Amino acid sequence: MLKKLLFSTALFWLVGSGLGAQGHEPAPAHPDAPAKAAQPKPGPATILMPHLTDSKHFEYPCFKSLEEWACGYTLPTWPVHIGGRTFDMGPTKHVIWLLISATVVAVALIGAARAHARQTEQTGHPRGFAAVIESTLLYLRDDIYMPVLGHGGEKYVPYCLTLFFFILVCNAFGLVPWASTATGNLGVTATLASITFVMVEVAGMRALGKGYINTIVYWPHDMSLAIKLPLTIVMTPIELISKFTKPFALTIRLFANMIAGHVIILSLIGLIFLFGFWVVIPSLAMALFISGLEMLVVLIQAFIFSLLAAVFIGQIRTAHH
Repeated sequence: MLKKLLFSTALFWLVGSGLGAQGHEPAPAHPDAPAKAAQPKPGPATILMPHLTDSKHFEYPCFKSLEEWACGYTLPTWPVHIGGRTFDMGPTKHVIWLLISATVVAVALIGAARAHARQTEQTGHPRGFAAVIESTLLYLRDDIYMPVLGHGGEKYVPYCLTLFFFILVCNAFGLVPWASTATGNLGVTATLASITFVMVEVAGMRALGKGYINTIVYWPHDMSLAIKLPLTIVMTPIELISKFTKPFALTIRLFANMIAGHVIILSLIGLIFLFGFWVVIPSLAMALFISGLEMLVVLIQAFIFSLLAAVFIGQIRTAHH
């Protein structure tokens, strides 16, 4: 299970690494432009939005002065010319955080697996972090995923667990200063949903065999031909569209929930700049409340995404008309 889980994590990052492609190159500075433009005064947008927006500028903590606590590194540009257009295939900030998230998941799970084996051999049971990971895995597998995956769904549990831990870490980094919410990128969530879509359809093909065509073409076998034909004409497009509404829903749900908290905090802090000192206390109180709520959202969204993936796999494995 661990090997499959780690392989899926690597797959997510490799597919997501292509999301840094840009359809344009940065415009060169005009020769008559001043050597150093005036720096804008920092506001709520410059503080919060870097957690969501993607860029070629990667920030890391450092101390330069009392007003500057961050350093930056400009990521390399790898131009590729296709059809007369130039695409930047170099990494972006979100791609780097995808790699960091995958590394954290791999290190944490491998470390927990080794500690589990060592502690079980010595004391007969795991303890500490290994025990927490074991309890989480068993709960998700036995009480959440297997009931909806159905009989023979054990082979899909590692994929669902990978989704949970990978999305959880990506979401959590959005709460860390200098980090970024990669799952607040529509391209990232669309990639995760696309991989899940492929997994769902492959699971249906393996479970149903030739009967998989019934998940596309609606053909009720217990009705007369005069009823079958109009029903098939009407219902087949609906069946086909429903296949694509599932990954679309996964994409938008995760993306919207991960940017919503930051946007709300941005709006609340922006009230201070708009109305002045009189709204400082209520604005900060509400912003702190939303920040605390985001900690819960980080866990809930990872859980919901992986649960829905398991539900979709279980539905198509038992699909029949």
